[in-house]
Amino acid sequence: MTQHDLAQLDSALLRELSDQATATLVLSDGSVLWGQGIGAETRNIGEICFNTAMTGYQEILTDPSYAGQIICFTSVHIGNVGVNTDDNESLKPHTLGCILRNPITEPSNYRAEQNLDSWLRANNVPGIVGIDTRALTHRLRDEGALHAMLIHNPERNWNIPALAAEVADWAGLAGKDLAITVTTREAYQWNMGNWQSKGGYIQGAEAGSRVTVLDYGVKHMILRLLVEHNCVVTVVPATASFADIEATRPDGILLSNGPGDPAATGVYAVPVIQQILQAKIPLFGICLGHQMLALALGANTAKMSTGHHGTNHPVRDHHTGRTEITSQNHSFVVDTKSLDPEYQTCTSLFDGTISGLADPAGSFFSVQYHPEASPGPMDSAYLFDRFVGMLR
Repeated sequence: MTQHDLAQLDSALLRELSDQATATLVLSDGSVLWGQGIGAETRNIGEICFNTAMTGYQEILTDPSYAGQIICFTSVHIGNVGVNTDDNESLKPHTLGCILRNPITEPSNYRAEQNLDSWLRANNVPGIVGIDTRALTHRLRDEGALHAMLIHNPERNWNIPALAAEVADWAGLAGKDLAITVTTREAYQWNMGNWQSKGGYIQGAEAGSRVTVLDYGVKHMILRLLVEHNCVVTVVPATASFADIEATRPDGILLSNGPGDPAATGVYAVPVIQQILQAKIPLFGICLGHQMLALALGANTAKMSTGHHGTNHPVRDHHTGRTEITSQNHSFVVDTKSLDPEYQTCTSLFDGTISGLADPAGSFFSVQYHPEASPGPMDSAYLFDRFVGMLR
């Protein structure tokens, strides 16, 4: 068979695939993937990242840190337990889409309230199934995070050259302040504790240590664990001033997780964090909050090639030598060389990046990973005990 014959065969195959598909994924490297659409009949441009967690797809989809991103799930069992209102990590999903290997099945779980497909439709999130997610993950690993447009279009009105041009023009996540798009608009009180198998979520105490959370895209489980530790929790917008924070009379402050480029968010957030440090108010940072704290200490941050997204990330503590398996979700990282070594407390065993920092005097600390997990292992949940201990 000649090269010309192969080209004709490839063209015929592509036409057949496009004729059968109801969704497509147009990648920034020029390739096009075809599949069946799920969720909302719409289109979004974002950065593709892969998540290696084998459970907790609902918590992942509702994590505000995924704003601006399309999630490629490496686990094949997505949708099998359905969706319920209790497991959301925010009021709505902020992800731009999801990529799955297998079609969504009917849920099989006593807590299921809705099918994942109908939930995606209700929340205006498109998805695509039938993709070789292992092959796509290998490409992301080797080439770095790709930009893509995910289109769910049952009418099959494809104009691939025009779509590819839109993807090529997308600027990406670098330089984008996405925390401002997901943060609360007004301060509020949170008093819901952890979920119990009987009785659902418990109510928090009316008295306790006062913790103010700067919401850069906070996950609900962080707030629930603070309540579990008898904290009275106030959540304030990412743009809150130091005076706004002082007005809540905090015993301690938590800098939350969130999406986007920390340097962009830091334009307004870092001066406030520096005032908190000067006031010696106990401070705990998680994920983006960790990066914001590092910026306030004079460090720099950088965009990663693929980021860390999953529940199987080993982290080693410099002082104890102990290794913890952590849940992580970030596309930016603190530049190791820019942060004073005396602050660095733990390191990723995958790539040696900074996973934690602390004040030797004990007034602040932060971690790049998620001690609240959700989903993931609870190896690091003791960090909430450490923080609450600082408040006393």
